[in-house]
Amino acid sequence: MSTATDRASGSSSDAVPSPRASAGPAPDSGAGLPHHVRTAFGVREADVQPVVVGGIPSWRCADVLIRPVTDNALAAWSARVLDTLTVDGLRVARPLRSSDGRWVVAGYSACEYVSGTPQPRYDELVATSLRLHTATASVRRPRLLDDRDGLTARADAAAWGERAITMEPTAGGLLFDDLARYRRQIRLPAQVVHPDLFGTVLFDGDAPPAILDLVPFWRPVEWAAAVIVVDALAWGGGDPALLGTWAHLDGWPQALLRALLFRVALHAQHPASTAESLRGLDYAADLIVQRL
Repeated sequence: MSTATDRASGSSSDAVPSPRASAGPAPDSGAGLPHHVRTAFGVREADVQPVVVGGIPSWRCADVLIRPVTDNALAAWSARVLDTLTVDGLRVARPLRSSDGRWVVAGYSACEYVSGTPQPRYDELVATSLRLHTATASVRRPRLLDDRDGLTARADAAAWGERAITMEPTAGGLLFDDLARYRRQIRLPAQVVHPDLFGTVLFDGDAPPAILDLVPFWRPVEWAAAVIVVDALAWGGGDPALLGTWAHLDGWPQALLRALLFRVALHAQHPASTAESLRGLDYAADLIVQRL
């Protein structure tokens, strides 16, 4: 599946469901970026280069990157946080306001262009997650989470045993039920975390990794790191040694289980799930159950 709302955009598999913002209203490369949007972000005269960043069709206009969004409130929240966020060892693409002060114009947002591509540097990716979430520890829980009720919100709640949802048995529902019996109580503090870093963090040689946005969840830092490991094992060809590398994190086995349950529940609801992507989750499950 190639939509980005419920897949890890830019990952190694087009069949990876995860909570990315949708590619939304992006016109095709022939139509180009609307002139009024370019004007609003001060790049009307710049050369426009269609690019794909984090799996989302976007446009580079000189040193500015313009991307489509479908959730204006989420995009504006992300921009406000990233506008002042400083993370040691991490490049943050600074969001840019329009000429009238808006973060979003006609379904598009803008930020500084940063170089790099997603790469299978998974240990570095987990380390990036931990550094990022040290910086977001003081970010208040956004109210926009209160009304969230999409596939990812339902999958997240189901993974933590907070909600019963309907899942297609052959798309992962049976696997979910089998894994849920291993669930035990876990006591880890929750904060704002971004669990969709797989396939969206940009690497460029020895430069620090780069992020372009935040997709907020109110969960433990360890869980966000575990989601990366699950994604890497299921769909990224990740080395099973990843499971041991980060075993020092608090509550690691149960964090891994909830990350796996999250991905399985999302897969079992998603209309574009495939047998191939489910095989990846089965593979990750076999490895993780051995540690429970």
